[in-house]
Amino acid sequence: MTPLDGLTILDFTRVLAGPYCTMQLADLGARVIKIEQPGRGDDTRAWGPPFVRGESAYFLSINRNKESVALDLKHSRARGILDTLVSRADVIVENFRPGTMDRLGLGYDTLAARHSRIVYCSISGFGQTGPRRAEAGYDAMMQAEAGLMSITGAADGPPFRLGVAIGDIATGMFAVQGILAALYARERSQRGQRVDIAMLDAVTALLTYQASIAFATGDTPRRMGNRHPSIAPYDTFTAADGEFVLSVGNDDQFRRLAGILRRPELGIDPQYASNADRVRHYDALRDTLSRLFSAWARADLLAALTAAGVPCSAVRSVTEALQDPQLSAREMIVPLEHVSAGGIRVLGSPLKLSETPASVRTPPPALGQHTDAVLREIGMSDSDIASLRAARAIA
Repeated sequence: MTPLDGLTILDFTRVLAGPYCTMQLADLGARVIKIEQPGRGDDTRAWGPPFVRGESAYFLSINRNKESVALDLKHSRARGILDTLVSRADVIVENFRPGTMDRLGLGYDTLAARHSRIVYCSISGFGQTGPRRAEAGYDAMMQAEAGLMSITGAADGPPFRLGVAIGDIATGMFAVQGILAALYARERSQRGQRVDIAMLDAVTALLTYQASIAFATGDTPRRMGNRHPSIAPYDTFTAADGEFVLSVGNDDQFRRLAGILRRPELGIDPQYASNADRVRHYDALRDTLSRLFSAWARADLLAALTAAGVPCSAVRSVTEALQDPQLSAREMIVPLEHVSAGGIRVLGSPLKLSETPASVRTPPPALGQHTDAVLREIGMSDSDIASLRAARAIA
């Protein structure tokens, strides 16, 4: 048994935020039927290189545990199929620009009038309301618009976006929260509702303490490299043979750090004794620590700090990180057999439930891989399916 056994998600999403949302729901046991455009499919099927035997590595990363139905939403013969699929669904997820689903006859108001229990999640750049609702939104845009880029990068360098599409990913995660909350509410009210998730809202919500600093001081938070505006030392440093991160979160940890470095007087120095002192005098503290760290081999230093309970970590490459046995032990690297790409690996689910665990069960689908099976399931014959394919309503 999985947490979302018995739930059916009709997935009209593409690219990242929407597919990341529906992948998480699929990992939790929901049946996700991904509706894709015949002959083209999700945009990310063409994103690359790299490709694995013709399959986009990007697409493979966010579409496991789903079924693919290739259906032309604009074709007149698709209407009846869509009506039947919607009638059997618990949740619809779409991430078209506001108004697109209405023009296709698949808008929330239209469907909710006929299916009162439907939970309808719309993901967009700026949301379904407000003066900018009609604008398109992409991850890099949202990192810029929400101020995230302005606080990312070296203090004396240009703004940077994060190395992953955090705007898309956070939006997908908030969408899952909204959908699950709406499903829980439906258990009591017997009615569905619309879940409106905007990328701008999602990235803005990530600002947390940076926004609070701006509210409290009236000042604009600035780029600080890898250091923290309110905690010290919380930064990237360099040992004799490599970089590492030090995350000292309290005064006791700092005193232990000073002991490891054979400079216990630092722990009681009036400039550094409290976290607030260390933040105020951070430039001098960093210079002192950098000189001391440069005499250590990174592995020796990290071993000593870890043994003393001082939070730290080597700065690792993606390849190095993926080889960590801890990830294998936690089932975060999962091998799968894809219908055309062959043996692939995908990331596992970070959701570890003791009784109803999330799981990776099936590989990402080929375009239209499940079209015939799903249409047979809703009562269509082989001749019906052949006729639809000849008319190019399906693929």
